[in-house]
Amino acid sequence: MAIPAAHPSMLISLGVIALVAWRLYARMRRLVGRQTLSRVRPWVTAVVFPVLVVALLLGSLAHPVNALTLLAGAGLGVALGVYGLRLTTFEATPQALFYTPNAHLGIALSLLMFGRVAYRMAQLYGVVASASAAAPTEFFRSPLTLAIFGTLAGYYATYAIGLLRWRRRVGVTPATAASPQL
Repeated sequence: MAIPAAHPSMLISLGVIALVAWRLYARMRRLVGRQTLSRVRPWVTAVVFPVLVVALLLGSLAHPVNALTLLAGAGLGVALGVYGLRLTTFEATPQALFYTPNAHLGIALSLLMFGRVAYRMAQLYGVVASASAAAPTEFFRSPLTLAIFGTLAGYYATYAIGLLRWRRRVGVTPATAASPQL
């Protein structure tokens, strides 16, 4: 008996699910333990997320509720970023600069966004039966999605700026560090 060939859209869906699962695993692994402070990653994060927030804000100005929820989410994210920096353990060694982020906060925010994306994908593929399901182009026009993205963007940008400030405070070389706390 021959096995029927999988439909191309099913293969694409499985590929997307595998990619999202792999990225979620990589993100979680980075959030759980001691990390070496990269020279480039905090700069990229500190620049890209605010640019994305501004782009989404400009795109949502026609809908004031969406713009307000994006800004409220970003404000909440900034507050969580400051809180997360206070919970972070900083360590300057002769080998490198290290930090250990609070795993619970980072994982909770990542799961929140992953849950929203998973729910939206389920809506798009008809798993969640709803007569009022929004079109695929409406994904980033949803106030809930904008609030969650704003929270993540605010958190990661604030956290990256905090890491950059700590690096500047301890100096260029880890051996000159006076204090491992932010």
